Amino acid sequence: MKKRIFLAILALVVIIAVLAGVKALQIRAMAEQGKKFVPPPETVTTFSVQPVSWESSLSSVGTLTAVQGVTVAAEMAGKVVQIAFEAGRPVQKGELLIAQDTSTEKAQLAGALAQAELARRTLERTEKMLPERIVSPADHESAVAAREQALAQAANIRAVLDKKEIRAPFSGRLGIRQVNLGQMLREGDPIVTLQALDPIYVDFTLPQQQIGALHRDLPVRVTLDALPGLTLTGRVSALNPVVDAETRNIRVQATLANRDEKLRPGMFVNVALGLPARQRVLAVPATAVLYAPYGDSVFVVQDDGKGKGGKVLRQQFVRLGEKRGDFVAVTTGLKEGEVVVSTGVFKLMNGQTVLPDNRLAPPFKLAPTPENS
Repeated sequence: MKKRIFLAILALVVIIAVLAGVKALQIRAMAEQGKKFVPPPETVTTFSVQPVSWESSLSSVGTLTAVQGVTVAAEMAGKVVQIAFEAGRPVQKGELLIAQDTSTEKAQLAGALAQAELARRTLERTEKMLPERIVSPADHESAVAAREQALAQAANIRAVLDKKEIRAPFSGRLGIRQVNLGQMLREGDPIVTLQALDPIYVDFTLPQQQIGALHRDLPVRVTLDALPGLTLTGRVSALNPVVDAETRNIRVQATLANRDEKLRPGMFVNVALGLPARQRVLAVPATAVLYAPYGDSVFVVQDDGKGKGGKVLRQQFVRLGEKRGDFVAVTTGLKEGEVVVSTGVFKLMNGQTVLPDNRLAPPFKLAPTPENS
């Protein structure tokens, strides 16, 4: 009985050993097959690295300011009897904004005009009697002075009437109304802001070391975070003759066209000031760079060394410079004529076989114009 049990156990062990051996052989065969497996080459788009000439520029941040901008205020105290403008709309120079109560001044003007007429007639009579010596020269001089004084009084009242009709000092766009009908205004009380928006200034500063390269009419390129994709160009219109003693920076002012009035005073902008000298750089598409905390890199396409025209990737760490449009300058790490993968670098690895195909390569531009901008 014991012998039968022993034989059964022995047979079971043999069966298990045979199964284990078969399984081990299968796993080894799969491993060997895996080692011999060569994945198909990845299709990639490429870009040939060539030197390009870029305009040299200085970068800064600036603030937009109006060519002309004021807060229109009351010159005389008085009650508002008419509001002739709508907040936010454009106005022309001399257009009426508000009118104040002038009933008192109009009554005073009527009396002053009557006094001036009386003085005129008195002067005429005196001039007729002076040759006949009916009146003395002193009386004639008094009549002349009375006439001039009456005219001056009437002119003074007319000036007050004009000041109580507040008009736009220049053409521009109005802000938010700050007065109400019937409100009593004191001298200097604000009424509405007025800004001339086209053209518009951008003020920025540059280090004093650059003062030798600065002059009027240098080109300026402006971008805004508030309006992505919009790039505006202008020219330097003024240089401050004084360098700031605290920051050692010189203030520069450029003028930009603003026909659509998208730019408003007070907005923050990025400024690139173009210089006459040009710089020669190696540029690659920004999408060709694999950005990483430990260092940026690109994938260089090179021959696999087997003499059959195959291509493999070599990961090359680079140091980047200025970025312009779709391109970024490479200061170190690449050589002229090398070919790099231009898109989809996040899915690649060092030593991977690839198949270059540029039929679907996107166009790269220094000044891209997105369709939805």
